[in-house]
Amino acid sequence: MIYGIVLAAGESKRMGRPKQLLPFGDQTLIETVVENVLQSQIQKTVVVLGANKDEIAKKLDKYPVSMIFNPRFKQGMLSSIQRGFEAIAKEASAVLIILGDQPTIPAWVIDSIIHTYQNTGKGIVVPVFQMRRGHPVLFDCKYRDEVAALDAAVGLRALVHGHPDDVEEVAVESPAILKDIDYPEDYVKELQNQKNSKTRLEKEDS
Repeated sequence: MIYGIVLAAGESKRMGRPKQLLPFGDQTLIETVVENVLQSQIQKTVVVLGANKDEIAKKLDKYPVSMIFNPRFKQGMLSSIQRGFEAIAKEASAVLIILGDQPTIPAWVIDSIIHTYQNTGKGIVVPVFQMRRGHPVLFDCKYRDEVAALDAAVGLRALVHGHPDDVEEVAVESPAILKDIDYPEDYVKELQNQKNSKTRLEKEDS
């Protein structure tokens, strides 16, 4: 069974307000991320909450996902990843770590990562766009104990760099894997991109 761990516990200090709750299209940013995940071949989804947990949980209550709280969310992203690994079933085969501020990653990108894992036997699968590595990243659950033991100062990169022979890159034609929304200008730019895409599609349909 392949799990998705959606990280939505951050304090959004650089944004200045909870970015998970920012409007994005007809819903919020975190709802968009979760919907994309649910359209993929991921079989179970866990959302890790921290700051603003009650407000975010209310938005996600209608979705078939498990929500868990990370009491150590102020220690950074790795603590939420470790909390997510703690929550997945023992029979899980692999986990995709999905950032809660990448609303434009389509389901087919996630599916490409899963297919690569299933077809290559590699334990770590990383998407690449124009030779640059991005997210989400898949980890085989054989690394569960190593994830639990990681130091917050180095994070998951230490795991990836520590097992180069078990890493498979999958090229995807989606720059979205390189984009996350940290600052207000990132948000404004992404909204404009969405508006431009919608306008382009409308013109093609007319």
